[in-house]
Amino acid sequence: MTGGPALFSLAGRTALVTGSSRSIGWSVARGLARAGAHVVINGTKAEPVQARVAELAAEGLKATAAAFDVTDRAAAASALKRIAGEPGRLDILVNNAGIVQRTPLAGLGEAEWQRVLEIDLSACFRLAQLAAPLMQQGGYGRIIMMSSALALVGRPQTAAYAAAKGGLIALTRALAAELGPQGILCNAIAPGYVATDVTVPLQRNPTFDGMVRGRTPLHRWAEPEELVGPAVFLASPASSYVNGHVLTVDGGMTVSVGTEI
Repeated sequence: MTGGPALFSLAGRTALVTGSSRSIGWSVARGLARAGAHVVINGTKAEPVQARVAELAAEGLKATAAAFDVTDRAAAASALKRIAGEPGRLDILVNNAGIVQRTPLAGLGEAEWQRVLEIDLSACFRLAQLAAPLMQQGGYGRIIMMSSALALVGRPQTAAYAAAKGGLIALTRALAAELGPQGILCNAIAPGYVATDVTVPLQRNPTFDGMVRGRTPLHRWAEPEELVGPAVFLASPASSYVNGHVLTVDGGMTVSVGTEI
């Protein structure tokens, strides 16, 4: 293995990033593409997915569209079959698609609970199950789970989300043990609070914004682009002996009891 930029190059690799038509997923997908990967953009709606593919193409980067609902196993299987045909391989899976349900325990219904677990955990299991044989055939595999700092520390009204993201960490470790002998590495990223379009209401809430800044030693929210470096690292040859790891990207929030601003 050579050092320098080649260590982080994804040239010749194909990466599927779920939920990549917006927010963190889009930043990660674009980062992987800029590192040389052929990126498969995913989302539930075809139009925004195609628009993102066009953006990457305009930048001279390789990308294709795969619009499907990650909870639909048949649609996911069909999409991976198409990827196996063109561009012809799948080396990297970033299980990023997810939702947040902020509901007090007393009001959290069974349907809401199941929906969060289905999207944030079960779909990730199924996609990993579908992707692993393709990675084994290609001789290179990286599965990256997008977990959360809330899998590591508690916060009210996030029971379903925290349970799903905690389950992702356990799933990451189990798959690392099982798929490692096949040359497939499985790791997780656990972001803290990220300033995205999804979290705008929280950013505008003075109490919540103050909590994030007060709990985080860097005194700010993360930017989506700050997840790109960790993702490229875990997808690249640079992480060739990193398996079953949870890379926390939270500005120090989970190791601090809070700081004065």
